[in-house]
Amino acid sequence: MKLTIINYGAGNVFSVKSAFQRLGIEPTLSNDLNEIRSSDLVVFPGVGHAETAMSQLKESGLDLLIPDLKQPVLGVCLGMQMMCESSEEGDVKGLNIFESVRVKRFDDELKVPHMGWNEILETKGILNGLIDPVYFIHSYFAPINEYTIAETNYPTAFSAAMEKVNFIGCQFHPEKSGEVGEEILKRFLSLRK
Repeated sequence: MKLTIINYGAGNVFSVKSAFQRLGIEPTLSNDLNEIRSSDLVVFPGVGHAETAMSQLKESGLDLLIPDLKQPVLGVCLGMQMMCESSEEGDVKGLNIFESVRVKRFDDELKVPHMGWNEILETKGILNGLIDPVYFIHSYFAPINEYTIAETNYPTAFSAAMEKVNFIGCQFHPEKSGEVGEEILKRFLSLRK
């Protein structure tokens, strides 16, 4: 099995890689289009500013490749946000996998970033039945929408995870979420064809 973590200069690639290594999988880190296209599973991580990350994707052609992938793809944190139609962060257009979803900034009266452990609710899809707290660190969020498969509150509800066909996005960090995060990664690994 070939698992590739997209390494485009804006990802938390080493913590994600370590999480899969703990499960006995040795991922490849790559931004090579052919290598990513030929993988059984793809992880699309992200940390930092959406506008910067999107320009890095465009430089390497990943902005065109990622939406066309047919294998299971897991977007993490900023990776999930860039799968949306657009983001208020830098007023940037996203990959439009989760169509008509605009990522918004938390209200100024809230402590930002939203950081720490928070429960997930209304779970379905790959997260079905999982309700233990998971680890978040983010200042922007995707509102509840037709693709939402898990919610959390800060204090209003937002998408903790989304899913569309072969694309899954987690706003939280499964690689930093203890046993429940490990279970999510195991479920993702089980999706390979």
